[in-house]
Amino acid sequence: MGNLEGKVAIVTGSGQGIGRGIAVYLARQGVKVVTNNRKQGSGTLRKFKKEDIPKEDWDKMIELVGDAETTAELIRSEGGEALPFFGDVSEWDTAEKIVNFAVDTFGSVDIVVNNAAGTGSGSVLSTTEEKWDLLTGTKLKGSFNLMHFAVPHMIKGGYGRILNASSEAWTGIPDNVAYCVANAGVVGLTWAAAKELWRYGITVNAFCPQGASPSHAVEYAAMVRNVKNITGREPDPNILKVVEQNHGDPIGIGPVLAFLCTEEGAHISGSVFSIYASGVAKLYENPAVVSQISKKPGESWTLEELNTAFSEELLGKDYKAPASVRMW
Repeated sequence: MGNLEGKVAIVTGSGQGIGRGIAVYLARQGVKVVTNNRKQGSGTLRKFKKEDIPKEDWDKMIELVGDAETTAELIRSEGGEALPFFGDVSEWDTAEKIVNFAVDTFGSVDIVVNNAAGTGSGSVLSTTEEKWDLLTGTKLKGSFNLMHFAVPHMIKGGYGRILNASSEAWTGIPDNVAYCVANAGVVGLTWAAAKELWRYGITVNAFCPQGASPSHAVEYAAMVRNVKNITGREPDPNILKVVEQNHGDPIGIGPVLAFLCTEEGAHISGSVFSIYASGVAKLYENPAVVSQISKKPGESWTLEELNTAFSEELLGKDYKAPASVRMW
């Protein structure tokens, strides 16, 4: 059951962290893997300065850094097949080149894991244009680019599995505006592409992973410290404990994704999952209209009527604004 031997996968952003865990697990199932990150060496190390980070966060980050070559080396040391490709998949030409590299090297492209992402926090007021472009470009545009160039090969080969990394941030997290937008966009892309490609037997699913990564070691710790400034409240220690448990060895994310790539998982498409390194897997329910109000044709609402209709019909008297719900 679940034989993936000989399949070919591109795993973007697989130099370290979650992407590396996914690439290594797939390779252990016999998948030939093209690993990827933007440049040789760890981008995380170029992003942060030691003097700007608490020592505990820095030391944890150092344990987790790497690049596409170190991931490929690890796979080969275990007897698997892997080669690195360095390049930014948010660039149209680069995305085409990595797909061609996979086909020329291993003969096909059967699985695409769109994991590459920019990281960083920022509110509506503090997010710069540069950060907006980084966070939305790498994840959202990069995911589309890879799909655009890989899908023709999948159609030709009669098999395809696309796994788009989103984040639970797609539902909205304070002080993470651009990051939330990118991940919500990935979910929309997944839904649309899944419906489009279903007739070809190609599945498209989104997953919101939690696992250890260099960026998590720095960005998440900083965000937790800043929660009180954002919300006016201390973070709930019980929630933080669970989050830390779920951010373990990212190899633990691999089994669920591998299953979605099997023939047994061929009927699963257009779904959004949360998958944690701790072994937890959750399924999101697709959005649906839950209530409606309307007027007779040719009639218009008055503000007084809407006040009543919202309270009694559309929202109900027990309505609670989603924006008021505490997240931490």
